[in-house]
Amino acid sequence: MVKLRDELPSDAAAIDAVTIAAFRHAAHASHTEQFIVRALRDAGQLAVALVAEDGGVIIGHVAVSPVAITGMSAGWYGLGPISVLPEHQGRGVGTLLMQGSLARLRALGAAGCVVLGEPGYYQRFGFAASSLVLPDVPQQYFQAVAFNGHMPSGTVAYHASFEATV
Repeated sequence: MVKLRDELPSDAAAIDAVTIAAFRHAAHASHTEQFIVRALRDAGQLAVALVAEDGGVIIGHVAVSPVAITGMSAGWYGLGPISVLPEHQGRGVGTLLMQGSLARLRALGAAGCVVLGEPGYYQRFGFAASSLVLPDVPQQYFQAVAFNGHMPSGTVAYHASFEATV
């Protein structure tokens, strides 16, 4: 049975392995996702970091970090990377990680969340195209969900950790 829990410092190596495996054959991946997660952790930027375990083995991970939006203060977050071991994909693990991370954000009083990814997947969690922009990304792949009913407009910037390559 799959269960969610907060990541622990001792989980770092397993999270790296899950992230590498999950993105190994992804067409639109930077293949630096494990470095991004590590850099976010090292910078203290993980607002939510959950692992999915099956029988005590980590099979999935989600990272959520604050983002900046032009003309706004705090309250918005970026979801990702989200990783599930390939042999466990299509079994609801990603859905559990999504639901768990969004519930945590709501409990933190977040205003909303953005995600870069496949619209058909993320729309079922309430994400939709919006007036938020991520430079150099096609608008349909950059989606947002507002928790308080107010969708801002502006340019989104992720933490510098998203530039990590090692």
